[in-house]
Amino acid sequence: MKKTLFRIIALFGMLSLSSCGYNTMVQLDEQVQAQWGQVQNVYQRRNDLIPNLVNSVKGAAKQEQETLTRVIEARAKATSIQVDPDKLTPENIQKFQQAQGEVSSALGRLLVVTENYPDLKTNQNFLELQAQLEGSENRITVERQKFNEVTQQYNSKIRTFPNNIFAGMFGFEKKGYFQAEAGAQKAPTVQF
Repeated sequence: MKKTLFRIIALFGMLSLSSCGYNTMVQLDEQVQAQWGQVQNVYQRRNDLIPNLVNSVKGAAKQEQETLTRVIEARAKATSIQVDPDKLTPENIQKFQQAQGEVSSALGRLLVVTENYPDLKTNQNFLELQAQLEGSENRITVERQKFNEVTQQYNSKIRTFPNNIFAGMFGFEKKGYFQAEAGAQKAPTVQF
């Protein structure tokens, strides 16, 4: 009788523990997915600004066709890479980040090239687009940071005992993080 009662209490305790842990893991997984949606949203905002920026530059800098083409191609590649929120593996995050990094790099080259064109520096439309792109880059940084924070909470939850047991049983897997770009820790060389 005592053994049966002990087993029932132990089973009830384990079910309560697993239920609480499971529900928390589901909530954290939902937060990661929602934040991933927000990351995609700010990248989409930047991608939506690119055609207008390219058109603004196109008229003033016709000889910069190669730079404009690189921006357009990088944007096309970045928008073609979609990561399912249920498959936020480190590899998938890295592929997404690499494609978005190519867009950032191409935009950076474009903005450097535009410095050679005084007409663009006074074009109000171009200046507004440039400011909006800068704002988008800031939003991207903020949303990536928030994504990494909620992902860290989720990953910690599913990896700590006893949650790791239930996480494995219910298919909760570790999510990937945004990482710094290769070479980001090295300060750029400035020469005068």
